[in-house]
Amino acid sequence: MKIAILGFGTVGSGVYEIAKTLKNIEVKKVLEKDLSKINIATNNYDEIINDKEIELVVECMGGLHPAYEFIMKALQNKKSVVSANKAVIAKYLDEFLKTAKENNVEFRFEASVGGGIPCLAGIQKIHRIENIDKFYGIFNGTSNFILDNMYRLENKFFTSLKTAQKLGYAEADLSADIDGYDVTNKVIISFALAYDGFIKNEFPCFTMKNITKEDILYFKKQGFVAKYIGEATTKGNEYEASVMLNLFPINALEANVLSNYNIITVQSYTMGEVKFYGQGAGKLPTANSIIQDILDIQTKISFNPISIEKKYTYSSNLFKHKYVIRSNEKLKGNFERIDRDGNNFYHYTKEITQADLLKLVEEKDYLVVKLSEY
Repeated sequence: MKIAILGFGTVGSGVYEIAKTLKNIEVKKVLEKDLSKINIATNNYDEIINDKEIELVVECMGGLHPAYEFIMKALQNKKSVVSANKAVIAKYLDEFLKTAKENNVEFRFEASVGGGIPCLAGIQKIHRIENIDKFYGIFNGTSNFILDNMYRLENKFFTSLKTAQKLGYAEADLSADIDGYDVTNKVIISFALAYDGFIKNEFPCFTMKNITKEDILYFKKQGFVAKYIGEATTKGNEYEASVMLNLFPINALEANVLSNYNIITVQSYTMGEVKFYGQGAGKLPTANSIIQDILDIQTKISFNPISIEKKYTYSSNLFKHKYVIRSNEKLKGNFERIDRDGNNFYHYTKEITQADLLKLVEEKDYLVVKLSEY
């Protein structure tokens, strides 16, 4: 199979590197502004679109535009597309799947969630047998690196963030990692495969940048480790989802996921809890997932046809959970307990709904953490 790669950065060059080792994949063109990077580079996308030998396009550009236009043009010209671009997939997945079907080609996106971890394939396999109760996990390696660095080395937030940047873990847009947009996109994509529906980012997403070294040390004394978690579940035609810090007991698996690693859990009746663990990003792990998608398309392997026709409505009143709210003043309300540590007040709520939580914190800059039930 002859393919083209859009973008020759970290992931794109990784795809090329692995493809060179395989006899049944040939990279014919690479879309790249810097033509000196590789001898098969072109800066004219039409050269790829008009080349009938190219059956598949790998999109490694990132961002919304022109990635959206390039993916659509490839599909409309009867070329299958594989992408790792969670931002564009989370926004336009319905259009991509519809256009691919109309043109009898494939759109695959395993690498968009979990990097090198085959968690989307796992979700599809479980879902083809039974309903999925819920999924949750550490979806972002940068946020996990920061929290792990703060916990083990007792560093401040921005010291840990700078270390993550030096090591190349952080996204170009920092808010994608620390404000939860990256995790939100991955929850939306995972939800599509778990529940056959395409939701929007209308569920709560709490930034992690409010957590301080003092918070980490306080929670450590209580026997907890903070992790940044994305999760979703359904009840009938309603769903609940969130992106926020969770507190795990120190012996929980999630509490012991170190550095930039991810762990994603899928829960169902016959399987119980299945956990997918590994490198959630990086050149070769992500490229490996892309190559797996290419090989699946080439050999016509499909774990379960993707359908996102079901309609779900977000509800903030579906389930009740316990939370911790940290502020520098004592809040009014019916809390289970309030701890004071230095200048901080830690308010432990009773079991409340997301709607109740949002009323409590309003738009104020409190630290909001969920007491994990897992």
